[in-house]
Amino acid sequence: MGKALPPDGSGSDSIEPVDLKAALEERYLAYALSTIMHRALPDVRDGMKPVHRRIIHAMRLLRLNPDQGFAKCARIVGEVMGKFHPHGDQSIYDALVRLAQDFSVRYPLVDGQGNFGNIDGDNAAAMRYTEARMTEVSAALLEGITENAVDFRPTYNEEDEEPSVLPGAFPNLLANGSSGIAVGMATSVPPHNVAELCKAALHLVDNPQAPVEELLTQVPAEDPDENMVRGPDFPTGGIIVDNWSTIVEAYKTGRGSFRVRAKWMTEDQGRGTWTIIINQIPYGVQKSRLIEKIAELLIARKLPLLDDIRDESAEDIRIVLVPKSRSVDPALMMESLFKLTDLESRFPLNLNVLSRGKVPKVLSLKEALWEWLEHRKEVLVRRSNHRLAEIERRLEVLAGYLIAYLNIDEVIRIIREDDEPKKVMMARWDLTDLQAESILNMRLRALRKLEEIEIRKEHEELTEEKRQIEALLASESRQWKSIKWEIEKLRDKFSAHTELGTRRTHFADAPEHDLTDIHHAMIEKEPITVVISEKGWVRALKGHYADLPSLSFKEGDSLKTAFPAQTTDKILVFTTGGKFFTIGADRLPGGRGHGEPIRIMVDMENDQDIVSAFVHDPERKLLLASHIGNGFIVPEAEVVANTRKGKQVMNVKSPDEAKFCRFIKGDHVAMVGENRKLLVFKLAEIPEMTRGKGVRLQRYKDGGTLDIKTFTMTEGLTWQDSADRKFQRTQEELMEWISVRATAGRMAPKGFPRSGKFGT
Repeated sequence: MGKALPPDGSGSDSIEPVDLKAALEERYLAYALSTIMHRALPDVRDGMKPVHRRIIHAMRLLRLNPDQGFAKCARIVGEVMGKFHPHGDQSIYDALVRLAQDFSVRYPLVDGQGNFGNIDGDNAAAMRYTEARMTEVSAALLEGITENAVDFRPTYNEEDEEPSVLPGAFPNLLANGSSGIAVGMATSVPPHNVAELCKAALHLVDNPQAPVEELLTQVPAEDPDENMVRGPDFPTGGIIVDNWSTIVEAYKTGRGSFRVRAKWMTEDQGRGTWTIIINQIPYGVQKSRLIEKIAELLIARKLPLLDDIRDESAEDIRIVLVPKSRSVDPALMMESLFKLTDLESRFPLNLNVLSRGKVPKVLSLKEALWEWLEHRKEVLVRRSNHRLAEIERRLEVLAGYLIAYLNIDEVIRIIREDDEPKKVMMARWDLTDLQAESILNMRLRALRKLEEIEIRKEHEELTEEKRQIEALLASESRQWKSIKWEIEKLRDKFSAHTELGTRRTHFADAPEHDLTDIHHAMIEKEPITVVISEKGWVRALKGHYADLPSLSFKEGDSLKTAFPAQTTDKILVFTTGGKFFTIGADRLPGGRGHGEPIRIMVDMENDQDIVSAFVHDPERKLLLASHIGNGFIVPEAEVVANTRKGKQVMNVKSPDEAKFCRFIKGDHVAMVGENRKLLVFKLAEIPEMTRGKGVRLQRYKDGGTLDIKTFTMTEGLTWQDSADRKFQRTQEELMEWISVRATAGRMAPKGFPRSGKFGT
């Protein structure tokens, strides 16, 4: 980088060269730190970001206490923006509105009057129309702020001061949760139940070394106030369906997620009909958007078990789901909805907060609670020292008053006759400046005898209080005892027996349903006919199509196979490479045109062809055979492929290839080679495998297998000739062809089709 020389003259306009990379790094780091420290991450001690802290502090200065009147939100926003938070008024108002929404915040910090929005996602009214004041929770967070409980720092323009953290007599971080995105890091803390947090904190005070597991309660106690943390407690309720080990691990590491489902029940409509009522939805989900999404899926026919959805909500949530018929399984219908909609969502846990107000750090549940307790201890010590200083000042003043009462006549004379009575009194009775000033400021009406008695009484009371505070400051165990008393008061105030404190989110195990059943529930069941051409093109005609000869194909192509199915079926495709591919019938292209090549849907090699395709039946068994006469039996349930790559079942090496896939019916196997030799042997001689090359079924000197079929010996072996005439051979008539597996067989009997195929 070239140097820039200063221009001629005084040099006052000189340009300083700066390395661009270094400048960008420095400025971006400053921006990142500012975002992390002063915007996005909450403080673990009071659970607040600066904007929320400033709103509550401004409301305190405006005297908007819970027992006093409301003020316009515009007044509050103006106070916050003008004195503490030099950002947009709308961003401040949005933060204020959220603190007042009982569906957004578990324990609201703001008591709003007017339209503050709703769970449908509608916005609050303009700030000139709405009014607000603090709640009891805000009052608890501010408790002791005038008693030197926390440090204050200059505001942005240094005209005023603001608290760097609130005293926080309420575990706000975990109780109300928080979320935010900084630079390179984010936070997401779900809300919790205060009574449970208090119980866990009390246990932690008594057992500082307790592991996280001891701060959690898996099985609820009879008295809800005896429960420790069971998991998040969302303002909108819902049901958490995670297993216990997942929840414990999340709280131990500070990272994880919670699977939350809507709460539902069936409502009897009479005559065997019913509807499903949803009365709680997952936290953070907009009700109107949720209903729109379900309606869109309904129109797109993705929810075949659902007939209609209605929103009958007033103050409480009431979403009505009407099933297609009374025979629908309610649990299965809900499972399909949970899979496709926000009726089930995951709420992340990322306890990344400002530890001690300075360092971004991911904390465990125990660490977060302990830092709050340490903050409470620091606040207690600072408030005690502040009160001690006030008592000492007052005792000094009272001692001066008592001297004045003992020498009241002399005091009056000095005040009347001396030019500087203060100095004379200080010299005469060895008074301090404060004592002399207090005596001079005393009112004449206080010169009664009764007042002297009251002063002596106040002196004794303050002396006793001073002794208690000094004992508290000297003993750590007394400090923790005092903190426990405060936490017990808080637990009783927000007890599980109160309306606000009652747990809203409950726990349950997710019902176990067969994945196939759920998959079927999400697809509308319709009859189709699957058509596959010789060159591997596939399509699905609506209905069970009978007029197959009239089907058109691309030039040089023709029909290979066609069979009836349902849209809920799985279609299995077996190829010459010994692989099985699985395709959902609902994914097949429609009947217009010639369809699509199967190779587009699955990763089928170009040098392989389709041997057979059919509807999957997990109860069946298949007989697989290769061209040179190897084969084995495989259960059909074992050949289903879960990916596009398919499942290798039969191992074949070129020039051999897989050639037959037959459904097993009966107890014997009949095989015909290209040499027209027929062999019949027992099915039991073929091994059952899930994958392999198989065993030799029939031996050939040259050529390979021409056809194979299974049959029941008692019913006889049948075949069909080119004129569609059926022939049958009984066991006695087949005796010369019955042998053991892997033999050559004998020439086919007279009347056997020239094609060498059994035909049926």
